[in-house]
Amino acid sequence: MTQPRIVSVNVGAVRSLEWHGRHVTTGIWKSPVAGRIALRGVNFAGDDQADRRVHGGRNKAVYAYSVEDYAWWRDSEGIQTPPGLFGENLTTEGIDLSSAVAGERWHVGTLTLAVAQPRLPCFKLGIRMDDNEFPRRFQQAGRAGAYFRVITEGDVGAGDEIRVADVPAHGVTLHDMVLALRDPAHAARLGFVQNLPDFWREVAEGA
Repeated sequence: MTQPRIVSVNVGAVRSLEWHGRHVTTGIWKSPVAGRIALRGVNFAGDDQADRRVHGGRNKAVYAYSVEDYAWWRDSEGIQTPPGLFGENLTTEGIDLSSAVAGERWHVGTLTLAVAQPRLPCFKLGIRMDDNEFPRRFQQAGRAGAYFRVITEGDVGAGDEIRVADVPAHGVTLHDMVLALRDPAHAARLGFVQNLPDFWREVAEGA
């Protein structure tokens, strides 16, 4: 098996554009950067988000997407998938993000990150893909990637190994969290997850 590792670190500044007659700002365009990249607070150096109400912040500080999931999109839809295409900060290899347990910790470079939640795509992913319907297909595919909280600031670079530790006993995975959106039994299990983001707490309470 491939040792889990970082393929690339991707960052991008906020840009403005017109989309179907409306003015939009977005930081979804991200590209690989060379060398070791520092993470301070909730952002990598050189990275930003346009709307902190729904992107970035404590429970969405770092977003990861895997080359394995990108391969699925290439095979199923013929999409060319360079690192950073879906707006991820970390492109990973050798680790199943859907099976990551909420709250487990990743040690990568000198960072410690905690798995927080899966991605629920908004219309800006459709802008990035020039396809209004893409966010719907992205969610249906069940390959959501992983958002992280920052536990320890530090730096990371391409090639760094990913070491998983402190996996919570509740066993609730990011895939389980996506299923909780339409399955009350899975939603009820969210109550066992500590530091559950507000949106997911509402899902759990509605079970």
